[in-house]
Amino acid sequence: MVVSEPGNVKIILDNPIFLSAIFSWFIAQFLKVIINILRYRTASARDILYRFFWKTGGMPSSHTAAVTSVATAVGFIEGFSSNLFVVTVVFALIVIRDSLGVRRAAGSQAKALNTMGKELQSKLKISFKMVKEISGHTVPEVFIGVILGFFIAVAFCNL
Repeated sequence: MVVSEPGNVKIILDNPIFLSAIFSWFIAQFLKVIINILRYRTASARDILYRFFWKTGGMPSSHTAAVTSVATAVGFIEGFSSNLFVVTVVFALIVIRDSLGVRRAAGSQAKALNTMGKELQSKLKISFKMVKEISGHTVPEVFIGVILGFFIAVAFCNL
C-alpha cells in the first residue's frame, strides 16, 4: 500500500486504532497543559506550546494513554485472543515500564549530574554544559493514562 495515494490516507485517518491513539495522546497532552496552568498559574503561549509538544512527564502520561489505547482498540477490532493483541499488550507494558522506571531514573541521574557540574563549575572555574533532566512518570500519572487510553479506545471502537 502506498500511503501517498489519497484513498490510502483516508483509510488510515478513518482507522479507529489510529484515531484512538492520536486522540488519547492529544487529550492527555491537553490535560497536562490545563493542569500545568492551574498548578503554576502560567499561561504564556510559549509555556503552553512547550508543555504541549516537548515537556515530558506530568499528569496524565500521554505515552501510556496512547499505547493503552492502541492495545485496547486492537483487542476490540482484531479480538482479545489475537496474536496482534498480545503483541500490542507487550509493547504497551514495555512503554509503561519505561516511563515508570528507566526515564525516571535517567532524570534523577541527570539532576544529580547537573548539581555536581554546577558545583565543579563554581569551585574549579571549569565550563559545564547542563544535561537535559527528563521526567518519568509516577504511578498515579500512569494509572490515569491507562484509564484515559482505555476509555478513548472503547469510545472509538464501540460508538
